[in-house]
Amino acid sequence: NRYNNINMRTLPAEWHKQSFVQITWPDSLTDWADNLDETLVCYTQLARAIALRQHLLIVTQSVSCVTSALTDWQQLDITIVEIPLNDTWARDHAFITVIDNDKPLLLDFKFNGWGLKFASNFDNLINLSLFRHELAMSGAKYENHLSFVLEGGSIESDGNGTILTTTECLLSPNRNGGLTWSEIESELKHTLGARKVLWLGSGFLAGDDTDSHIDTLARFAPDRTILYVKCTDESDEHYPALAKMEEELQTFTDADDNPYRLVPLPMCSPVFNNGERLPATYANFLYINKAVLVPVYGIPEDQSALDVFETVFGKLGYEIVPVNCTALIKQHGSLHCATMQFPAEIKLNNREWKENYELE
Repeated sequence: NRYNNINMRTLPAEWHKQSFVQITWPDSLTDWADNLDETLVCYTQLARAIALRQHLLIVTQSVSCVTSALTDWQQLDITIVEIPLNDTWARDHAFITVIDNDKPLLLDFKFNGWGLKFASNFDNLINLSLFRHELAMSGAKYENHLSFVLEGGSIESDGNGTILTTTECLLSPNRNGGLTWSEIESELKHTLGARKVLWLGSGFLAGDDTDSHIDTLARFAPDRTILYVKCTDESDEHYPALAKMEEELQTFTDADDNPYRLVPLPMCSPVFNNGERLPATYANFLYINKAVLVPVYGIPEDQSALDVFETVFGKLGYEIVPVNCTALIKQHGSLHCATMQFPAEIKLNNREWKENYELE
């Protein structure tokens, strides 16, 4: 039974203590080619923000592309690994890590380019390549789930058995179209150890091509809190759907039937590129150890959003670190989409363990 001891399995909340964060580096062979210089400035800022505070793993198909942009990388807490790739959204192609009987378990789900929209043949092989040849993760095991499509940006965990997701994404026919709603929920419960799955049926961002990933709309925070995007402008195209989303969130309870405290994040004023509205959102923030990295876009709402984060996380001892992600939204993602955290139970570079481990 591949779900042995499933009741002991849990998907940690993202504020769980971390070992490292993974990012995948842009280059001229990716979709970033047209605005690569601007994008490298963003990735360099993001890499430094992480590596000054904890370990950073950079996946790239050109080490020189990283080192020429991140010239001080050797003074930072960074490991660079060279692997072929299609694109750079680590949140969606990286491992999803659960804790199973107090041990880390690396779940390798299928990534199919957000429902067959984009090529993903190389991205879908990054995890296995990392595990076999580079990561040497102490005490971790690999679990193959390549028959099921699941992106890290499509799920949120409160660390206590509740998963938050959207129907628009997980019920997309180009992901797991042969499965029913109940079968998909059962798969989430089995693989992630969830006791309850909360499904948002409303909410979207113009320009988003992930089919409404949850990490663009609503995010868990400590103390049974949900931060969510709130639109107050009734003339904005997002107002009806986000108002319905708010009503849904107000009805949600956790796996123990406790209500959540809801904290609204400001809706970004429209940001356009070549006439297209971009999916700018403050919900796409990243937890690292004792810091929260917040995407900003050089717009009036930035300071209001930072004030919300300071109010929620400052009292918990988190440093609030803004990162300008204007370049990222031009490819329809943001800060959280570009990253994937790994829990403290995983350690890098344990060669002795690696040599004695066999894939199951």
